[in-house]
Amino acid sequence: MRIDAHQHYWRIDREDYGWITPEIPVLYRDFLPEDLEPALKEHRIDGTILVQAAPTIAETEYILSLAGQTASVLGVVGWLDLFQDDHRQHYERFRRHPKFAGFRIMIQDMPDSSRILDRNFVEALRGYAAEEVPVDLLVVSEQLGHTLELIQQVPGLRGVIDHIAKPPVKRGELEPWLHYMEEISRFPGIYCKLSGMVTEGDHEQWKPEDFQPYIHHILQLFGPERVMFGSDWPVCLLAATYGEMMDILLQALPDAWGEAELARLFGGNAKHFYKL
Repeated sequence: MRIDAHQHYWRIDREDYGWITPEIPVLYRDFLPEDLEPALKEHRIDGTILVQAAPTIAETEYILSLAGQTASVLGVVGWLDLFQDDHRQHYERFRRHPKFAGFRIMIQDMPDSSRILDRNFVEALRGYAAEEVPVDLLVVSEQLGHTLELIQQVPGLRGVIDHIAKPPVKRGELEPWLHYMEEISRFPGIYCKLSGMVTEGDHEQWKPEDFQPYIHHILQLFGPERVMFGSDWPVCLLAATYGEMMDILLQALPDAWGEAELARLFGGNAKHFYKL
């Protein structure tokens, strides 16, 4: 089974998505399963992981409902606010849905990422880690120091770094991103999604080779057992088509990789991580 481990759907009139404005015309419209199905068929993708795109309980309820009507959605990554006392109540409700696969922490949106080191937040995450609940970590490279500290305090976390932690591809810089990713990769429960990379480059003039050093390092650090392909569709459309996203990754894969490694990258690891 070939799986896209990271994509989104939304309806603009829901008004959950404050970050999607008319100033971003490429994204400022509805994106629903019928819009993605042609690309999934073209690239032989059997199913997807549908990830929340708004920090609201209502949006998670919406995408769970959508998943229930969409055969190609294999799992849903929702949203929980671990700073709120009622996060466990929402989790218990979500987990009853057969396609609920975990939740995402949106560190990227925090003006001060050190908040994730608050005692109550860490204790809450430890509880989910003890139950091996899959947790996505949306983080930018500048926040990796605090993210590493969090993982060190929750060493049993079943987590995945989204979008290879959004390194400064446009500037062509590797450090300190590489240092922190190397440290994070030492924790065996942490995976990494090779997703969302194209939007970190020059949207108009990127070249596949711009992303190759970052992909090579991730593959070396996490190995074929802890990486997943994700399109980040439709956000990727800011800079590339679904097919171009796929080509960027395929061109950067080691020549020595065979069918077994490809099967893990394009589905096996996602199936295992999200307990599909």
